[in-house]
Amino acid sequence: MKKVILYSFCVLAGLAGGCKKDNYPGAVLSPYIAIYDVRNLYKGSDVTLTPDNMGGAEDITAMVVSDHSGSNLPEGLLVVQDARRLSQLRGISIPLGADAATFVPGDSVTIKVSGAVLKKVNGILEITGIKKEAITRVSSGNSIALNRVPASKILTNPDAYESVLSVIVKGGFDPLPKAGETLAGSKILNDGFGNITLRTDEKAAFAGQAMVANANYTGISFNTTATDSTGVAVPEFRIRTGNDIKLLGTTISVAPVVISGFMSDVKGSDGNYEYVQLLATQDIDFSKTPYAVVVTNNANASTPSGYPSKGWATGDMRTFKFSLTSGKAAKGTFFYVGGSGKTINGSGSTSMASSNWIRAFNYTTTNGDDFGTKTGGLFANSGNASGVAVFNSNIVTVDSEPVDVLFVATGGSLYTASPVPAGYKITNTDFYDKIDPITLKTQPYYQNGSNTLSLSYYTADVGYWNNMAGEYNVTLGKWTKARTQTGIVLSKTSAISEIEGDAATKLKF
Repeated sequence: MKKVILYSFCVLAGLAGGCKKDNYPGAVLSPYIAIYDVRNLYKGSDVTLTPDNMGGAEDITAMVVSDHSGSNLPEGLLVVQDARRLSQLRGISIPLGADAATFVPGDSVTIKVSGAVLKKVNGILEITGIKKEAITRVSSGNSIALNRVPASKILTNPDAYESVLSVIVKGGFDPLPKAGETLAGSKILNDGFGNITLRTDEKAAFAGQAMVANANYTGISFNTTATDSTGVAVPEFRIRTGNDIKLLGTTISVAPVVISGFMSDVKGSDGNYEYVQLLATQDIDFSKTPYAVVVTNNANASTPSGYPSKGWATGDMRTFKFSLTSGKAAKGTFFYVGGSGKTINGSGSTSMASSNWIRAFNYTTTNGDDFGTKTGGLFANSGNASGVAVFNSNIVTVDSEPVDVLFVATGGSLYTASPVPAGYKITNTDFYDKIDPITLKTQPYYQNGSNTLSLSYYTADVGYWNNMAGEYNVTLGKWTKARTQTGIVLSKTSAISEIEGDAATKLKF
């Protein structure tokens, strides 16, 4: 009844000019439009920018990221970026001719774009028709946050990263550069997530600079007129000056063993049936060069509680050790460590006794080698963190650093910086870095600094095989295709080929 009365009142009031609809009472439209929204106006043909199609706006306000002092960016382009819309960082290029070089990175500018034309020029989306007089420098010397972007993201969505200042971390070249080989021309840069073209003009001030094996590359991606097989634009990555290359090291360290998969939760009872699959990158005689595999379980019930003061050597219910002191693994072959059940998916499933088991025993009735209390489950099934690490020594202490390591989930007491640093040490892998490649700060533990990547925890009691497919280049000593976790549901009759076949980790020599 109240609704009827209110409606009737508004109808009568409407006749007298009352109850007027106003979607934005007292609101004032912003004079600025985000670059994100400007780019979205382009639908394949030229667009004249007006207040009507820019929601009442006439200007953009942005940060300059282009630097023409190195003579390597597309000539005459002023490149700016902002993150005004949904915190989505987007960039745009503006042809200014020689005036583009009068602006430098860190200049905050306001640009009147109303009346300009948004169009593709040689594959690059540009706002054309703007004169220098339409640009106001608001301030200079502003810091620009480093934006780490895997090459795969640029390749998958080139429009989102075009004209954006990005950092490709731990970039290298495959094959390794020859002695005296320089940056000049188009080179294939790999960061473990994809291969992207690094373009250096012959006239660039640093064109004669030597190629290096491992560095960070800060630069700007520009789309070309070429497209790939799916019709997606092909980007080129251009650094601005020689200072945009930050050398990370020249020493190549090859992991002798990498983790290629693991069974952390079989169908049915886990006890004595969990195992880890490893891949040898070189011939190993464990009787001559002993190794160790340690699994950590950080479920709430695991003891001791709190942060692991002894790291991987904490023992009890937190870490469990397998000593690898006999047997052999040939280069490029899989081997296994785990329960003596030696089946693919728990009790009654396909036997794996014919596989190369370097160390297997009943961990439900036998304590770990040196440390670790007998347990019904090596890995956590609570959603808290568990992990596995490989050591190139049979002796594992609080100071031991693994040669490879992976973690599932992030829950539990894993790392503390004070009063004394305590946690699980990592090593340089496709997932982790001992030194933050951006800040260059030391971060030797999981959950320390940028070492926060983890694998997903799959639903318990299904029989998921955690397949870690990737490509490890033994010559380069790095992952040229970072490992990707895939949960493969195994049955009781699954064949061994399902975990050692085409989907498994590969080596490149």
